[in-house]
Amino acid sequence: MANQINSSAETKSSNKKKKWNLYEFFSGGKDGKGVKKQDKITDFNVINFFKLYFRNFGRIVQLNFLFLFGNFPIFFYLFARSGNISLKSLAATNVLYSSFHGVMTGGNTTPVTAALNGILGYRTINYVPTNAVYVLMALSLLVIFTFGFVNVGTAYIIRNMLKSEPIFLLSDFFYAIRRNWKQALVFGMMDFAICALLVYDVIFFYYNIGSFFSNVCFYVSLFIAFLYFIMRFYIYPMMVTFDLSIFKMIKNAFIFAIVGIKRNILAVLGMVLFLVLCYALLLTYVPLGLLTPILLIFGTLAFIAIYAAYPKIKEIMIDPYYKEEDAYNDIEPVFRDVG
Repeated sequence: MANQINSSAETKSSNKKKKWNLYEFFSGGKDGKGVKKQDKITDFNVINFFKLYFRNFGRIVQLNFLFLFGNFPIFFYLFARSGNISLKSLAATNVLYSSFHGVMTGGNTTPVTAALNGILGYRTINYVPTNAVYVLMALSLLVIFTFGFVNVGTAYIIRNMLKSEPIFLLSDFFYAIRRNWKQALVFGMMDFAICALLVYDVIFFYYNIGSFFSNVCFYVSLFIAFLYFIMRFYIYPMMVTFDLSIFKMIKNAFIFAIVGIKRNILAVLGMVLFLVLCYALLLTYVPLGLLTPILLIFGTLAFIAIYAAYPKIKEIMIDPYYKEEDAYNDIEPVFRDVG
């Protein structure tokens, strides 16, 4: 009897342990829990990327939620564009339909014109903006003010993941914002404006390719957009790590974009591959594919970017300083680690 009780207790304990481990996998472990010293990753190669990614998978999902809801004004834009509060009107898609409609109203109705009416008369829905649409579109511009804050909080959390430090997700996220709110606000507005302008330039010159000038402008704008996209990998991690001006961070990011070109290109390729997989998932199983922006895309892309950037920042800006500090303790530091 005693053996049966012990066996039953062990089975319950085992089941409880399995459920708890499953919970920890999806939740990212206990809030604030770090890793053992022997499990700390110091070599940021491709294999260790996947180890760190799946070790922090739950937190990356949570970060994705924070990124989306932190930039909540974007939901105003999506709702305004959904057509739910727009006026709807039907319009023919074929330019010949207006002339054909005149023939039809003249009374010349035959089996041929009836068949043509089915072809030329195909209609689509036009959405006409209302005042409510314009109000929501204006409110969506508030994302300019939230953009920098959310990127700073995200960069701080992911940097601490790479350092294998204990993480308290919400408190650390808002701590980073409070600590860097001035630079986050100013640079976030600049960052959003630059990104929007570069996207507009690339699209504009792409649809105007033809002349030599337009071709040159397209490839130049594409190169600048690619370069700035890589520079962004470094700016926000530097913002949460060092006491630097925005100008110096941009200058350093430009240098890092060139010095760390191998890691940067590998990171971009990884992002492209991940987005292709998400798109393939959307084509094969729509419900699950629609969940990827909500659960994974933004958190994963941020993790890839900072995984590529932070080791280079540590190698060039952090490690040499601490080596010099050990040798010259009386020298005033040239930067301050604020994380």
